Amino acid sequence: MTDLAAVKAALKTQAVETPSWAYGNSGTRFKVFAQAGVPRSPWEKLQDAARVHAFTGVAPSVALHIPWDTVEDYAALAKYAEERGVRLGTINSNTFQDDAYKLGSICHPDAAVRRKAVDHLLRCVDIMDATGSRDLKLWFADGTNYPGQDDVRARQDRLAEGLAEVYARLGEGQRMLLEYKLFEPAFYTTDVPDWGTAYAHCLRLGDKARVVVDTGHHAPGTNIEFIVATLLREGKLGGFDFNSRFYADDDLMAGAADPFQLFRIMYEVVRGGGFTSEVAFMLDQCHNIEPKIPAIIRSVLNVQEATAKALLVDRDALAEAQASEDVLGANAVLMDAYATDVRPLLREVREEMGVDPDPMAAYARSGWAEKIVAERVGGEQAGWGA
Repeated sequence: MTDLAAVKAALKTQAVETPSWAYGNSGTRFKVFAQAGVPRSPWEKLQDAARVHAFTGVAPSVALHIPWDTVEDYAALAKYAEERGVRLGTINSNTFQDDAYKLGSICHPDAAVRRKAVDHLLRCVDIMDATGSRDLKLWFADGTNYPGQDDVRARQDRLAEGLAEVYARLGEGQRMLLEYKLFEPAFYTTDVPDWGTAYAHCLRLGDKARVVVDTGHHAPGTNIEFIVATLLREGKLGGFDFNSRFYADDDLMAGAADPFQLFRIMYEVVRGGGFTSEVAFMLDQCHNIEPKIPAIIRSVLNVQEATAKALLVDRDALAEAQASEDVLGANAVLMDAYATDVRPLLREVREEMGVDPDPMAAYARSGWAEKIVAERVGGEQAGWGA
């Protein structure tokens, strides 16, 4: 039998980081769509993130993206966040929005371009020092579009060299999280295309280097929970980016496309000890046509629901069924947990945490949406900068 008190206690410790860029304007590859009330600065992004945490109780940190969130005083930004009940989290680098990076950044054949990219990553570590952030997240758009365009093996050597320099700069308690992506924008080869490539580089670098799994970065049909289980087993799962996809890296709300997959992933996280370890859980998604703050709140709730169901799996019954080779019985244990309506349980958890049991309704009543539309007039709205 599942201990409901233990499940509730675990849910109260959950933390889902929200991304600063999700509060800004975003869009498709063809158009960035503007919305009224969108933040005009990192400071206003933190105001919105604080609202998400206030209404959910489990979104205590905000990831920054450099240079999208560049400010003169990062320590002051960190203090501003703390005063609003949140903190600055992962620092995300950007080596894909500069003309110099057309043929790559850290893997570029030109040493001067590689130097530019590595210097940016080192600057991100400087920012971590100022904000107190633990994690530096690296995603590279590097790759090639045509056979023979560049030496594939040499690009891996350049990647390893650049990563090693940044790794050596990490301070006490800081980590490097390496993300992978199947394709895009490079369509012939991608320099970090899968978890195996990321794992190999992290293994060579050392204990401070871990792999990030993003649900949108895999081929159709990929068993993501297997990847999660394997990386947890090896002690190399450093972070998990939640979003949802129908075709490729759609960045839709977590749990929107395949909530059953999210449940399966979270079960492996719970099973592998990742729920209470140093795995960083973050939303990595943008909201192009839906209101941003409610979409982020809904995404956090979707992750909560998947986690609650994963925690409700009767692991003793599952182990017994597996040991007795009862294929259907074992599957039924998982399906029973997935079919459970956990919304009443989560309402109880929120009430015990002093949070409104219905975060979506509470936000709608708060008047925050109307307030930011009325006050955030003029200036330049935050966005991708594309």
